[in-house]
Amino acid sequence: MDADGTAANGTPAPRANPDLAGHDAAERELRRLWDAGRLPHAILIGGPRGIGKATLAFRLARFVLAEETAHCGDPRGLAIDPTSGVSRRIAAGGHADLLTVERVFDAQRRRLRGEIAVEQTREIAGFLHLTAGEGGWRVAIVDGAEEMNRNAANALLKILEEPPQRALLLLVSHRPGALLPTIRSRCRQFRLEALASPLLGRLLARYRPQLDETETALLTALARGSIGRALEIADSGGLTHYRALAEMLAALPRLDMRRLHAFVDGIAGADAEAAYRMVGELLSQYLGRIAALGAQGFSERAPDLRAESATLQRLAARGSPARWAALRAAIDENLAQVRELNLDRKQAMLGAFFAIAQTAR
Repeated sequence: MDADGTAANGTPAPRANPDLAGHDAAERELRRLWDAGRLPHAILIGGPRGIGKATLAFRLARFVLAEETAHCGDPRGLAIDPTSGVSRRIAAGGHADLLTVERVFDAQRRRLRGEIAVEQTREIAGFLHLTAGEGGWRVAIVDGAEEMNRNAANALLKILEEPPQRALLLLVSHRPGALLPTIRSRCRQFRLEALASPLLGRLLARYRPQLDETETALLTALARGSIGRALEIADSGGLTHYRALAEMLAALPRLDMRRLHAFVDGIAGADAEAAYRMVGELLSQYLGRIAALGAQGFSERAPDLRAESATLQRLAARGSPARWAALRAAIDENLAQVRELNLDRKQAMLGAFFAIAQTAR
């Protein structure tokens, strides 16, 4: 995130985003609890990645930390004046009464660390027990709570067992089920749902107005209700990659080796990490659709993905749902290890296509 609160994809980062789209019910319930003096000391906001969970967490944090005069807009909501001092300090990461915990950058490996460490969650306890610098509440946000290692999770649990007064702990998680049951049981849980397609289309029109109608429709179909994922696909060349991917899979079990090698060469370089990861995710999504078709008689509901229906049905008939699901899991695990251990990307991706072709025979 830049100093002005802008994320790498050009959209407002959650801490700086004054807009919350598609989660009115959760916002109204949080406001109702606040007005009734019953806001829980710990809240777990769960749901798919990239749908606005962190945006809601920071929206609530701003509201709790703001002076009453900064509250504005819908009296049932949590909006505050985006030009207020509280909003500006939170956007800049400089509010004394707000602590954000998330994976940190590993300078040696030049990437984010794989987990949230115990030292980070231990910091929360000391922070929440301090007297509020501005005389009100203290708020801590753990963004990506499922990424805490075991020791970090146990340290957080101790905080939940003895919460201080006028302190609020907000956990944001893409996979709440991965958290310790004892952590989940001590939090009020809010499950946010994927964004509806019309809303996702409007958000894409706002953030990526250069996309044409066909591109926006395909992104909406591929993003599965996540504006974050839609922007990631758009910005990593994912539409081009998906179309090439779909064409090669349509020819299975035959593989055009020259085309396959050219495709993989384009995403396997050291400067193409985002594209390589995106192709892996799109490939996983495609295999998941094949397995779902065989298991549930799945019919493609997204209009812009129906072009592949015949391919999906043909491939689903070539192997059992369990076999396709197992192949998907194996490829996902292998590609993840390749990224983590910096192994040969080209050979791993070629191996994935060869395994799919073998299953399709």
